Amino acid sequence: MPRTKEQFEEMRNATRDKIRSAAMQLFVHQGFGSTNVQDIADTAGISIGLLYRHYRTKDQLLKELVAYAVEGLKRNVLFFESDQSPKQLISHFVNEVYTDLLNGEELANLLILINQALFASAGTDSNSNQHDEILQVNARLLDATARLIRKGQQLGEFRLGDPHEMAVYFYASIQGLAEMKILLKSNFTMPSPSVLTAFLIKEME
Repeated sequence: MPRTKEQFEEMRNATRDKIRSAAMQLFVHQGFGSTNVQDIADTAGISIGLLYRHYRTKDQLLKELVAYAVEGLKRNVLFFESDQSPKQLISHFVNEVYTDLLNGEELANLLILINQALFASAGTDSNSNQHDEILQVNARLLDATARLIRKGQQLGEFRLGDPHEMAVYFYASIQGLAEMKILLKSNFTMPSPSVLTAFLIKEME
């Protein structure tokens, strides 16, 4: 029985997911420059010809991965700008980060990859639009988080302190944990959500 159009689309998407996952893993673990398309095809378990049917160049693949990460950052900005309780928003976000870092490498790889893309394109004309977009979205996320922290402080949910400094510390902690997870592998221990938010959320009195 011939496959339907929907089945072909499912297969196509599954192959693209394999390619993106393999590329992200390789770019993070051995570097973009040291990874070739044959490495990606082998890790994805497909032929190099099939890879080229989906991505013409390694640069195109990297650009798509970074764009995917940027979209995730944009969703976080919108999430933190919602009308929910600041404590609830931060707790929900931290629980998701905890689960993702505890159970897999995708989030860690994405966070590292987006930093690699920033450093690689700094001071060059290569992917300058994407470089600027990453910086702008990061700035928006920091501002949105600082505003959320300030609101939480006003409501008595969060500890006092400079909201922007606390937002920077918050994301620096998550980025550091992502890098430690990749470096330490099975020796990595993920701190609990309560540890991650101890500097911010007031204890119940």
